[in-house]
Amino acid sequence: MIKITYALRRRPELSSEEFHRYWRTEHAALVRQHASAIGLRRYVQSHTSATPVDTPLRAARSPEPEPYDGVAELYFDSVEALVASLSSEEVQAIGAALVEDERRFIDLDRSPIWISEEHVILDTTD
Repeated sequence: MIKITYALRRRPELSSEEFHRYWRTEHAALVRQHASAIGLRRYVQSHTSATPVDTPLRAARSPEPEPYDGVAELYFDSVEALVASLSSEEVQAIGAALVEDERRFIDLDRSPIWISEEHVILDTTD
């Protein structure tokens, strides 16, 4: 299994509340609608939340100029399955629609995206 990881920053004109609401409801529904067609096996949204440990936690690191608003993780069976899916005209059209929707709430120029393979070192959730 591979995943696409996407570190998101909201568009500057959107409040945090507007960004998180749109991403959690509108965009999530669009992804859910097309998941099967694009071969998406799992979709996880991690929304930032303000806590008392944010500032000390970031201060212990070399912080980004601005924190991210969240992280999206999209899981696929393999790179080969993802490439095969992307060769379909239907999936290309779906991808274009998803990116067009992302332009409504994500600052695409400041939101890096990459493909990775997970190596679980510890999982005590069983």
